[in-house]
Amino acid sequence: MKLLVVGSGGREHAIAKKLLESPQVEQVFVAPGNDGMVLDGLDVVDIGISEHSALIAFAQDNGVAWTFIGPDDALAAGIVDDFNKAGLKAFGPTRLAAELEWSKDFAKEIMSKYGIPTAAYRTFSDFEKAKAYIEEQGAPIVVKADGLALGKGVVVAETAEQAVDAARDMLLDNKFGDAGARVVIEEFLEGEEFSLFAFVNGDTFYVMPPAQDHKRAYDGDKGPNTGGMGAYAPVPHLPQDVVDAAVKTIIKPVLEGMLAEGRPYLGVLYAGLILTADGPKVIEFNSRFGDPETQVILPRLTSDFAQNITALLAGETPDIIWTDKGVTLGVVVASEGYPLAYEKGVALPAKTDGDIITYYAGAKFAENSRTLLSNGGRVYMLVTTADTVQAAQDSIYSQLDYQKTAGLFYRTDIGSKALGK
Repeated sequence: MKLLVVGSGGREHAIAKKLLESPQVEQVFVAPGNDGMVLDGLDVVDIGISEHSALIAFAQDNGVAWTFIGPDDALAAGIVDDFNKAGLKAFGPTRLAAELEWSKDFAKEIMSKYGIPTAAYRTFSDFEKAKAYIEEQGAPIVVKADGLALGKGVVVAETAEQAVDAARDMLLDNKFGDAGARVVIEEFLEGEEFSLFAFVNGDTFYVMPPAQDHKRAYDGDKGPNTGGMGAYAPVPHLPQDVVDAAVKTIIKPVLEGMLAEGRPYLGVLYAGLILTADGPKVIEFNSRFGDPETQVILPRLTSDFAQNITALLAGETPDIIWTDKGVTLGVVVASEGYPLAYEKGVALPAKTDGDIITYYAGAKFAENSRTLLSNGGRVYMLVTTADTVQAAQDSIYSQLDYQKTAGLFYRTDIGSKALGK
């Protein structure tokens, strides 16, 4: 069968590459994709994620069996609804179900209504009221843009002044546009963060191995928030009873709640969680695979990914199998300056072969050449599986030392929390 993946980043590269491994799959198109994906035999299609009609026409014209939707903004724009109206299958939640991600206030309301553990919060659209609440609560405190902000609309403020500045940026200075027209201000939760994903159809779900993302730009969790600078899975020091508690108190009730609200969920659900002294609590929900967690989770899937999704779309029981061996770890290589202003056009090293996988996010062929150049903030990610976190780190970082690419940077401590560093 022929499949279509919508999106252009490292997440979509990992999804499409895994789908193409299936003996049932003849061809995988990625729209709009990036040129680095071509090196893995994927077919890049020059159609943007917002061009729903063109994507639908392409799927119809090319006999696409079903489409996997990668990005949050496409889901928030109702791409699954549009595919379904055209009689096409798409793996992802409808716009109403995806509101769990595109409105933090809605997600908080659902959690409050269905007793799902999360931080105490208030939502504001008036700056002066937000300022008064921040000053009353004190710091540390968290300020979040209500809508989608590419993973960057969250400020963990260490002082009340920083929090007020963040609220001003969002509510008065329009830093995130409509996404920041409302802000959610919530208590700061202390503990270790982890990501828990599940394949979902209604109230039936299949949990994936937990992962740990690294959001801050620089070593030691310093610097601004990014889309993610690296990840590993599973999380060796996370007890199974914590995962079980998260499934029981968070994943199961939120999906049952969405059904009760008339918003049945189909697709991948992401729970960004934190292990507090009172057990796991929700930091945020995403309505799709995370990036870069996807790139370290999917290599651990030993069953037929395409067949698994086909079964889920049909409401059948998928035969999902994960390896329990070792740890999969990946490091993102980004353009100098990211997540702020950065240059493009840096020549990239050759694609790795063998035990180290290269997933491309922001990559473009030079004119009249097969030389790949940087073309985004996060450029590529190196991923490997090894017996231990330390062994995986050693493998990836020795490869990165060898590459020595000027104009790009990466964190040197991905996975170190698992080593107690």
